[in-house]
Amino acid sequence: MSVNDVPRPKRGPHLVLMALYALFILASGSRAAVQIATKFHVAPLAYLLSAVAAVTYIVGWFAIRRAAHGRPRLAEVMLWVELAGVVVIGTLSVVRRSWFPDASVWSDYGGGYGWVPAALPIAALLWLHRTHERVPEEQKETAS
Repeated sequence: MSVNDVPRPKRGPHLVLMALYALFILASGSRAAVQIATKFHVAPLAYLLSAVAAVTYIVGWFAIRRAAHGRPRLAEVMLWVELAGVVVIGTLSVVRRSWFPDASVWSDYGGGYGWVPAALPIAALLWLHRTHERVPEEQKETAS
């Protein structure tokens, strides 16, 4: 079966997730581009982390799309990576304020964006879990 043979889901929660990811690709990508181009010297770490967030959202968008088509592996990894980024950067931005003279997308757990950066991977992981429940190991072995 080729990728084109897989039925395309026409509706569902994944479309809302993909729309939010697209919005955050634009928001974090444009923020990082402007900050890096105009005032990189002010807070290089924060601005580079915003660029990393944008790349994470791009990969997350594709991962959710693939998961909606029955291929959840990339999403399983990417969404946890994204959530870890939000938690680690969020915590560092609170504990080590001097490292962040200007905010990144994930500073204060995404507080500058209404904490959506923290909620987004959690919502996507919940959707993924509900949509793609794991097959027990015994069933995998007997299917081989």
